[in-house]
Amino acid sequence: MDAMTAPADIATLSYEQARDELVRVVSALEQGSSTLEESLALWERGEELAQRCEEWLIGAKARLDAARARQLDSASPSTGPSAE
Repeated sequence: MDAMTAPADIATLSYEQARDELVRVVSALEQGSSTLEESLALWERGEELAQRCEEWLIGAKARLDAARARQLDSASPSTGPSAE
């Protein structure tokens, strides 16, 4: 568990960093050569990395939704103040 022995603070990882490390964790688990304790630690790290990736994706979706909403708002005709 080379780089994963001293894990980076997951909250500081970019999406790409978390995804790449998650791929390495999954690969290590698939090899099946780890002890039970190492496998559990890898699994826990993988869960944390998957959660970080999901947070990034949720944030990206929110940004896209906001950009689309702004685009729709600017495309719709302004009705101006009501004359009530």
